Amino acid sequence: MTIQQYFVVENNVVTNSVIWDGNTQDWQPPVDATMLVSETTPAMIWQLNKLLPPSYELVEVIGAGDIGFTWNGSVLTTNEPQPIIKEQPTTSGTINA
Repeated sequence: MTIQQYFVVENNVVTNSVIWDGNTQDWQPPVDATMLVSETTPAMIWQLNKLLPPSYELVEVIGAGDIGFTWNGSVLTTNEPQPIIKEQPTTSGTINA
């Protein structure tokens, strides 16, 4: 068996991340937990959309999950709020002395 990183999903939330070979003789996952191989599990995460105006959108990325993400049975979704882009003040390019 291959040793790899797994997400421990309990009550549809990633509660832990473990390095494991999948052998239940060596280690037993929590009862009723779903074990997901992290590098092959799709996750919806915030990524910058560079169109005008710039904004963030949820994009599916393989292997980008983390603790706290929710699981709907087919994809993880971030628990982080959508990032806010702060507008930069405009300048005229001149300096007053």
